[in-house]
Amino acid sequence: MTIVAHLLMALGGLIAVLAGVGLLRFDTNYARFHAAGKASPVAFLVTALGASTQLGWGGTARLAIAAVAMVLTLPVGVHLLFRAVHRTTAGDHLAADDLASAERAARY
Repeated sequence: MTIVAHLLMALGGLIAVLAGVGLLRFDTNYARFHAAGKASPVAFLVTALGASTQLGWGGTARLAIAAVAMVLTLPVGVHLLFRAVHRTTAGDHLAADDLASAERAARY
């Protein structure tokens, strides 16, 4: 492997480790989801870029398909997790809860 591929894959691994540290260190569920939802696709994209320099066109095409799928589906999944946590936990930790009025209106 080339030095560039090694560096990109190591950088992607470092970003993934930092996301894991964020999952352990942050206090609220919202901050944890934010750390996982933002860092994991970036880590995958950087690692995939490093791996694609070694795989050729076939491997690069597969990684590109996986990257597109991740970038399209992960924000929706994280948003649904945010909504589930918001609906099931008390909102005393929020300074302003703009979603509460919309949820009350939707129930009736």
